[in-house]
Amino acid sequence: MSEVEGRLEETLRALVAFDTTSRLPNGKLIEWIEPRLTALGFRCERQHYPDDAGVEKVNLLAFTHGAGEVPELALVGHTDCVPYDSGWAEALKLTRKDDRLYGRGACDTKAFVACALLAAERTRGVVKKPLGLIFTADEEVGCLGAKMLLEARRGAARNAIVGEPTSLRPIRANKGYCLAEIEVSGKEGHSAYPDTGASAIFRAARLLSRIEAYARGPLRGETDPSFEPPYTTLNVGLIQGGRAKNVIPGSCSFTLEWRPIPAQPVEAVPYAIEQLMFQLRREEPGCEVRMRILRTDRGVETPGSAEVVTFLEAQSGQGSATVSFGTEAPQMTALGARSVVFGPGNIQVAHQTGEYVPVAELVRCEEILEAAIRHFCG
Repeated sequence: MSEVEGRLEETLRALVAFDTTSRLPNGKLIEWIEPRLTALGFRCERQHYPDDAGVEKVNLLAFTHGAGEVPELALVGHTDCVPYDSGWAEALKLTRKDDRLYGRGACDTKAFVACALLAAERTRGVVKKPLGLIFTADEEVGCLGAKMLLEARRGAARNAIVGEPTSLRPIRANKGYCLAEIEVSGKEGHSAYPDTGASAIFRAARLLSRIEAYARGPLRGETDPSFEPPYTTLNVGLIQGGRAKNVIPGSCSFTLEWRPIPAQPVEAVPYAIEQLMFQLRREEPGCEVRMRILRTDRGVETPGSAEVVTFLEAQSGQGSATVSFGTEAPQMTALGARSVVFGPGNIQVAHQTGEYVPVAELVRCEEILEAAIRHFCG
Protein backbone atom coordinates (compact mmCIF):
# COMPACT_ATOMS: atom_id res chain seq x y z
CA MET A 1 0.00 0.00 0.00
CA SER A 2 1.39 3.38 -1.01
CA GLU A 3 1.59 6.32 1.39
CA VAL A 4 -1.16 8.18 -0.52
CA GLU A 5 -3.45 5.16 -0.49
CA GLY A 6 -2.92 4.66 3.23
CA ARG A 7 -3.63 8.30 4.07
CA LEU A 8 -6.72 8.33 1.88
CA GLU A 9 -8.08 5.22 3.57
CA GLU A 10 -7.33 6.67 7.00
CA THR A 11 -9.11 9.93 6.12
CA LEU A 12 -12.08 8.16 4.60
CA ARG A 13 -12.37 5.92 7.64
CA ALA A 14 -12.62 8.99 9.88
CA LEU A 15 -15.23 10.62 7.63
CA VAL A 16 -17.41 7.51 7.36
CA ALA A 17 -17.43 7.16 11.16
CA PHE A 18 -19.47 10.36 11.45
CA ASP A 19 -23.17 9.65 11.03
CA THR A 20 -24.15 12.52 8.77
CA THR A 21 -27.49 11.18 7.60
CA SER A 22 -29.32 14.26 6.32
CA ARG A 23 -31.80 14.36 9.22
CA LEU A 24 -28.89 14.75 11.68
CA PRO A 25 -26.45 17.62 12.38
CA ASN A 26 -23.20 17.56 10.42
CA GLY A 27 -21.31 19.83 12.82
CA LYS A 28 -19.01 17.18 14.31
CA LEU A 29 -17.67 16.26 10.89
CA ILE A 30 -17.07 19.95 10.11
CA GLU A 31 -15.29 20.34 13.45
CA TRP A 32 -12.99 17.49 12.41
CA ILE A 33 -12.25 18.94 8.96
CA GLU A 34 -11.74 22.61 9.86
CA PRO A 35 -8.59 22.30 12.03
CA ARG A 36 -7.00 20.18 9.33
CA LEU A 37 -7.48 22.98 6.81
CA THR A 38 -6.55 25.74 9.24
CA ALA A 39 -3.24 23.95 9.84
CA LEU A 40 -2.60 24.16 6.09
CA GLY A 41 -3.08 27.93 6.16
CA PHE A 42 -6.67 28.04 4.87
CA ARG A 43 -8.96 30.82 6.06
CA CYS A 44 -12.13 29.03 7.17
CA GLU A 45 -15.67 30.34 7.36
CA ARG A 46 -18.79 28.58 8.58
CA GLN A 47 -22.32 29.18 7.41
CA HIS A 48 -24.89 27.95 9.92
CA TYR A 49 -28.56 27.43 9.19
CA PRO A 50 -31.44 25.38 10.63
CA ASP A 51 -33.15 22.85 8.39
CA ASP A 52 -36.93 22.51 8.21
CA ALA A 53 -36.93 20.34 11.33
CA GLY A 54 -34.87 22.88 13.27
CA VAL A 55 -31.67 20.81 13.11
CA GLU A 56 -28.56 22.97 12.80
CA LYS A 57 -26.51 22.43 9.67
CA VAL A 58 -23.14 23.86 8.66
CA ASN A 59 -21.48 24.70 5.37
CA LEU A 60 -17.70 25.05 5.59
CA LEU A 61 -15.82 27.34 3.21
CA ALA A 62 -12.01 27.37 3.23
CA PHE A 63 -9.80 29.69 1.18
CA THR A 64 -6.09 30.14 0.71
CA HIS A 65 -6.23 33.88 0.02
CA GLY A 66 -7.97 37.03 1.21
CA ALA A 67 -11.70 37.64 1.38
CA GLY A 68 -11.75 39.81 -1.75
CA GLU A 69 -10.06 37.29 -4.05
CA VAL A 70 -12.16 34.87 -6.11
CA PRO A 71 -10.68 31.35 -6.19
CA GLU A 72 -9.43 30.10 -9.52
CA LEU A 73 -10.66 26.66 -8.46
CA ALA A 74 -13.10 25.37 -5.87
CA LEU A 75 -13.41 21.72 -4.84
CA VAL A 76 -16.98 21.14 -3.65
CA GLY A 77 -18.23 18.11 -1.73
CA HIS A 78 -21.36 17.42 0.30
CA THR A 79 -21.03 16.01 3.79
CA ASP A 80 -24.47 14.45 4.23
CA CYS A 81 -25.52 10.91 3.34
CA VAL A 82 -28.76 9.04 2.78
CA PRO A 83 -30.07 6.81 5.61
CA TYR A 84 -28.73 3.27 5.96
CA ASP A 85 -30.45 0.01 6.82
CA SER A 86 -30.22 -0.83 10.53
CA GLY A 87 -29.16 -4.32 9.48
CA TRP A 88 -25.95 -2.96 7.97
CA ALA A 89 -23.87 -3.28 11.13
CA GLU A 90 -20.70 -1.86 9.57
CA ALA A 91 -22.30 1.12 7.83
CA LEU A 92 -20.22 3.59 9.88
CA LYS A 93 -17.09 1.47 9.97
CA LEU A 94 -15.01 1.57 6.81
CA THR A 95 -14.33 -2.00 5.73
CA ARG A 96 -11.81 -3.09 3.11
CA LYS A 97 -12.52 -6.14 1.00
CA ASP A 98 -10.08 -6.84 -1.81
CA ASP A 99 -9.85 -3.58 -3.79
CA ARG A 100 -12.98 -1.92 -2.41
CA LEU A 101 -13.74 0.24 0.62
CA TYR A 102 -17.27 -0.20 2.03
CA GLY A 103 -19.30 2.12 4.22
CA ARG A 104 -22.15 4.64 4.12
CA GLY A 105 -20.84 7.63 2.20
CA ALA A 106 -17.73 5.77 1.01
CA CYS A 107 -18.97 6.35 -2.53
CA ASP A 108 -21.40 9.26 -2.18
CA THR A 109 -19.49 11.35 -1.51
CA LYS A 110 -17.02 11.20 1.37
CA ALA A 111 -14.49 9.61 -0.96
CA PHE A 112 -14.31 12.88 -2.90
CA VAL A 113 -14.04 14.86 0.34
CA ALA A 114 -11.10 12.69 1.43
CA CYS A 115 -9.41 13.22 -1.95
CA ALA A 116 -9.93 16.98 -1.78
CA LEU A 117 -8.46 17.18 1.72
CA LEU A 118 -5.36 15.18 0.83
CA ALA A 119 -4.88 17.03 -2.48
CA ALA A 120 -4.95 20.33 -0.59
CA GLU A 121 -2.42 18.98 1.89
CA ARG A 122 -0.06 17.68 -0.80
CA THR A 123 -0.09 20.98 -2.71
CA ARG A 124 0.75 23.14 0.29
CA GLY A 125 3.39 25.64 -0.73
CA VAL A 126 2.55 25.23 -4.42
CA VAL A 127 -0.63 27.32 -4.49
CA LYS A 128 -0.03 30.84 -5.81
CA LYS A 129 -3.56 31.70 -6.96
CA PRO A 130 -6.65 31.47 -4.75
CA LEU A 131 -8.00 27.98 -4.02
CA GLY A 132 -11.25 27.15 -2.29
CA LEU A 133 -12.61 24.03 -0.61
CA ILE A 134 -16.35 23.99 0.08
CA PHE A 135 -18.13 21.31 2.08
CA THR A 136 -21.92 21.53 2.16
CA ALA A 137 -24.84 20.08 4.06
CA ASP A 138 -28.16 18.65 2.87
CA GLU A 139 -27.34 17.85 -0.74
CA GLU A 140 -29.28 14.61 -0.51
CA VAL A 141 -32.51 16.37 0.46
CA GLY A 142 -32.52 19.11 -2.15
CA CYS A 143 -29.06 20.71 -2.35
CA LEU A 144 -30.17 22.92 0.53
CA GLY A 145 -26.67 23.78 1.71
CA ALA A 146 -25.60 24.86 -1.77
CA LYS A 147 -28.78 26.92 -2.07
CA MET A 148 -27.92 28.67 1.19
CA LEU A 149 -24.52 29.54 -0.27
CA LEU A 150 -26.17 30.94 -3.38
CA GLU A 151 -28.69 32.94 -1.37
CA ALA A 152 -25.86 34.52 0.63
CA ARG A 153 -23.64 34.88 -2.48
CA ARG A 154 -20.87 32.93 -0.78
CA GLY A 155 -18.55 30.41 -2.43
CA ALA A 156 -17.98 32.08 -5.81
CA ALA A 157 -15.17 30.64 -7.94
CA ARG A 158 -14.00 30.78 -11.55
CA ASN A 159 -13.92 26.98 -11.90
CA ALA A 160 -15.50 24.29 -9.75
CA ILE A 161 -15.13 20.54 -9.48
CA VAL A 162 -18.24 19.22 -7.75
CA GLY A 163 -17.84 15.84 -6.12
CA GLU A 164 -20.21 13.03 -7.07
CA PRO A 165 -19.58 9.37 -7.97
CA THR A 166 -19.03 9.52 -11.74
CA SER A 167 -16.47 6.71 -12.10
CA LEU A 168 -13.94 9.49 -12.80
CA ARG A 169 -15.79 10.64 -15.89
CA PRO A 170 -16.19 14.44 -16.18
CA ILE A 171 -19.86 15.44 -16.22
CA ARG A 172 -20.39 18.82 -17.85
CA ALA A 173 -24.20 18.96 -17.68
CA ASN A 174 -27.09 17.66 -15.63
CA LYS A 175 -30.85 17.94 -15.82
CA GLY A 176 -32.79 20.01 -13.35
CA TYR A 177 -35.03 18.67 -10.61
CA CYS A 178 -38.50 20.06 -9.92
CA LEU A 179 -41.33 19.00 -7.67
CA ALA A 180 -44.95 20.00 -7.16
CA GLU A 181 -47.96 18.75 -5.24
CA ILE A 182 -51.38 18.67 -6.84
CA GLU A 183 -54.56 18.40 -4.78
CA VAL A 184 -57.90 17.48 -6.31
CA SER A 185 -61.11 17.99 -4.35
CA GLY A 186 -64.36 16.05 -4.43
CA LYS A 187 -67.43 15.69 -2.23
CA GLU A 188 -67.72 13.00 0.41
CA GLY A 189 -70.76 10.75 0.57
CA HIS A 190 -71.91 7.20 1.21
CA SER A 191 -70.41 4.86 -1.37
CA ALA A 192 -73.78 3.12 -1.77
CA TYR A 193 -75.14 6.35 -3.26
CA PRO A 194 -72.51 7.60 -5.73
CA ASP A 195 -74.63 10.50 -6.99
CA THR A 196 -74.63 12.11 -3.53
CA GLY A 197 -70.91 12.89 -3.80
CA ALA A 198 -68.06 13.33 -6.23
CA SER A 199 -64.98 11.12 -6.14
CA ALA A 200 -61.75 13.11 -5.88
CA ILE A 201 -59.84 9.94 -6.79
CA PHE A 202 -61.77 9.48 -10.04
CA ARG A 203 -61.19 13.15 -10.85
CA ALA A 204 -57.48 12.80 -10.10
CA ALA A 205 -57.36 9.70 -12.31
CA ARG A 206 -58.80 11.66 -15.23
CA LEU A 207 -56.23 14.40 -14.69
CA LEU A 208 -53.42 11.87 -14.37
CA SER A 209 -54.41 10.25 -17.65
CA ARG A 210 -54.00 13.61 -19.37
CA ILE A 211 -50.71 14.27 -17.61
CA GLU A 212 -49.38 10.90 -18.79
CA ALA A 213 -50.40 11.69 -22.38
CA TYR A 214 -48.60 15.04 -22.11
CA ALA A 215 -45.47 13.36 -20.70
CA ARG A 216 -45.40 10.78 -23.50
CA GLY A 217 -46.25 13.27 -26.26
CA PRO A 218 -45.70 17.04 -26.28
CA LEU A 219 -43.14 17.01 -23.45
CA ARG A 220 -40.83 14.87 -25.61
CA GLY A 221 -40.95 17.40 -28.44
CA GLU A 222 -38.03 19.43 -27.10
CA THR A 223 -34.85 17.36 -26.94
CA ASP A 224 -31.18 17.50 -26.08
CA PRO A 225 -29.33 14.56 -27.68
CA SER A 226 -26.51 14.73 -25.14
CA PHE A 227 -28.83 13.27 -22.47
CA GLU A 228 -30.36 9.83 -22.04
CA PRO A 229 -33.28 10.06 -22.27
CA PRO A 230 -32.91 13.19 -24.43
CA TYR A 231 -36.05 14.96 -23.18
CA THR A 232 -37.56 16.25 -19.95
CA THR A 233 -39.00 13.37 -17.93
CA LEU A 234 -42.05 13.47 -15.66
CA ASN A 235 -43.05 11.15 -12.85
CA VAL A 236 -45.89 10.82 -10.33
CA GLY A 237 -44.23 9.01 -7.47
CA LEU A 238 -46.72 9.41 -4.62
CA ILE A 239 -50.52 9.52 -4.44
CA GLN A 240 -52.94 9.44 -1.54
CA GLY A 241 -56.64 10.01 -1.05
CA GLY A 242 -59.81 8.89 0.61
CA ARG A 243 -60.92 8.27 4.17
CA ALA A 244 -62.43 4.77 4.16
CA LYS A 245 -63.39 2.03 1.73
CA ASN A 246 -67.09 2.88 1.93
CA VAL A 247 -66.78 6.67 1.71
CA ILE A 248 -66.70 8.63 -1.54
CA PRO A 249 -63.29 10.33 -1.32
CA GLY A 250 -63.39 14.06 -0.80
CA SER A 251 -59.72 14.72 -1.59
CA CYS A 252 -56.80 13.21 -3.46
CA SER A 253 -53.26 14.53 -3.77
CA PHE A 254 -50.19 13.43 -5.67
CA THR A 255 -46.62 14.55 -6.25
CA LEU A 256 -45.39 15.58 -9.67
CA GLU A 257 -41.67 15.38 -10.40
CA TRP A 258 -40.01 16.60 -13.59
CA ARG A 259 -36.37 16.77 -14.65
CA PRO A 260 -35.97 19.47 -17.29
CA ILE A 261 -33.19 19.50 -19.85
CA PRO A 262 -30.94 22.56 -19.30
CA ALA A 263 -32.37 24.61 -22.18
CA GLN A 264 -35.97 24.23 -21.02
CA PRO A 265 -37.41 26.70 -18.49
CA VAL A 266 -38.51 25.06 -15.26
CA GLU A 267 -41.87 26.84 -15.69
CA ALA A 268 -42.72 25.01 -18.92
CA VAL A 269 -44.14 21.87 -17.27
CA PRO A 270 -46.30 23.58 -14.62
CA TYR A 271 -47.68 25.91 -17.31
CA ALA A 272 -48.76 22.90 -19.38
CA ILE A 273 -50.21 21.15 -16.32
CA GLU A 274 -52.20 24.27 -15.44
CA GLN A 275 -53.86 24.04 -18.86
CA LEU A 276 -54.86 20.43 -18.15
CA MET A 277 -56.19 21.45 -14.76
CA PHE A 278 -58.24 24.21 -16.41
CA GLN A 279 -59.76 21.68 -18.80
CA LEU A 280 -60.80 19.46 -15.87
CA ARG A 281 -62.43 22.39 -14.05
CA ARG A 282 -64.30 23.42 -17.19
CA GLU A 283 -65.63 19.92 -17.83
CA GLU A 284 -66.60 19.28 -14.20
CA PRO A 285 -68.20 22.34 -12.58
CA GLY A 286 -67.45 22.46 -8.87
CA CYS A 287 -64.17 20.57 -9.24
CA GLU A 288 -61.32 22.25 -7.40
CA VAL A 289 -57.74 21.41 -8.27
CA ARG A 290 -54.68 23.23 -7.00
CA MET A 291 -50.94 22.94 -7.66
CA ARG A 292 -48.26 23.92 -5.17
CA ILE A 293 -44.70 24.22 -6.48
CA LEU A 294 -42.20 22.75 -4.02
CA ARG A 295 -38.91 22.87 -5.87
CA THR A 296 -37.57 24.27 -9.15
CA ASP A 297 -33.88 23.47 -9.63
CA ARG A 298 -32.71 24.30 -13.12
CA GLY A 299 -30.46 22.11 -15.20
CA VAL A 300 -26.96 23.28 -16.02
CA GLU A 301 -24.53 22.91 -18.89
CA THR A 302 -20.87 23.89 -19.06
CA PRO A 303 -19.45 24.24 -22.59
CA GLY A 304 -17.33 21.31 -23.66
CA SER A 305 -14.59 23.77 -24.61
CA ALA A 306 -14.27 25.12 -21.04
CA GLU A 307 -10.78 24.66 -19.63
CA VAL A 308 -11.95 22.73 -16.56
CA VAL A 309 -13.77 20.28 -18.85
CA THR A 310 -10.88 19.69 -21.22
CA PHE A 311 -8.43 19.43 -18.32
CA LEU A 312 -10.43 16.69 -16.60
CA GLU A 313 -10.97 14.89 -19.90
CA ALA A 314 -7.22 14.81 -20.48
CA GLN A 315 -6.45 13.71 -16.93
CA SER A 316 -9.12 11.01 -16.74
CA GLY A 317 -8.76 9.77 -20.32
CA GLN A 318 -12.55 9.94 -20.67
CA GLY A 319 -14.72 12.26 -22.70
CA SER A 320 -17.18 14.42 -20.80
CA ALA A 321 -20.80 13.32 -20.50
CA THR A 322 -24.15 14.32 -19.02
CA VAL A 323 -26.36 12.87 -16.28
CA SER A 324 -30.07 13.01 -15.56
CA PHE A 325 -29.77 13.34 -11.78
CA GLY A 326 -29.35 16.60 -9.90
CA THR A 327 -26.10 17.94 -8.42
CA GLU A 328 -24.74 21.09 -6.80
CA ALA A 329 -23.28 22.25 -10.12
CA PRO A 330 -26.22 24.61 -10.88
CA GLN A 331 -25.62 26.54 -7.67
CA MET A 332 -21.88 26.81 -8.29
CA THR A 333 -22.58 27.89 -11.86
CA ALA A 334 -24.99 30.55 -10.61
CA LEU A 335 -22.17 31.80 -8.39
CA GLY A 336 -20.02 32.29 -11.49
CA ALA A 337 -18.06 29.05 -11.89
CA ARG A 338 -17.50 26.84 -14.88
CA SER A 339 -18.61 23.65 -13.14
CA VAL A 340 -17.87 19.99 -13.75
CA VAL A 341 -19.16 17.06 -11.69
CA PHE A 342 -16.48 14.48 -11.03
CA GLY A 343 -15.45 11.85 -8.52
CA PRO A 344 -14.62 8.23 -7.68
CA GLY A 345 -17.22 5.50 -7.37
CA ASN A 346 -20.27 4.55 -9.39
CA ILE A 347 -23.64 6.19 -8.80
CA GLN A 348 -25.25 2.76 -9.32
CA VAL A 349 -23.84 1.52 -6.00
CA ALA A 350 -24.59 4.70 -4.05
CA HIS A 351 -27.67 4.90 -1.79
CA GLN A 352 -27.71 1.18 -1.07
CA THR A 353 -26.48 -1.30 1.52
CA GLY A 354 -22.93 -2.26 0.69
CA GLU A 355 -22.01 1.09 -0.86
CA TYR A 356 -18.32 1.11 -1.79
CA VAL A 357 -15.59 2.97 -3.64
CA PRO A 358 -12.83 1.19 -5.61
CA VAL A 359 -9.44 1.89 -4.07
CA ALA A 360 -7.85 2.50 -7.47
CA GLU A 361 -10.40 5.19 -8.30
CA LEU A 362 -9.94 6.80 -4.89
CA VAL A 363 -6.19 7.09 -5.45
CA ARG A 364 -6.54 8.27 -9.03
CA CYS A 365 -9.09 10.91 -8.02
CA GLU A 366 -6.67 12.39 -5.49
CA GLU A 367 -3.96 12.51 -8.16
CA ILE A 368 -6.28 14.32 -10.56
CA LEU A 369 -7.48 16.83 -7.96
CA GLU A 370 -3.88 17.46 -6.99
CA ALA A 371 -3.03 18.06 -10.66
CA ALA A 372 -6.02 20.39 -10.97
CA ILE A 373 -4.84 22.49 -8.02
CA ARG A 374 -1.38 22.75 -9.54
CA HIS A 375 -2.79 23.62 -12.96
CA PHE A 376 -5.34 26.25 -11.92
CA CYS A 377 -3.73 27.64 -8.77
CA GLY A 378 -0.02 26.86 -9.11
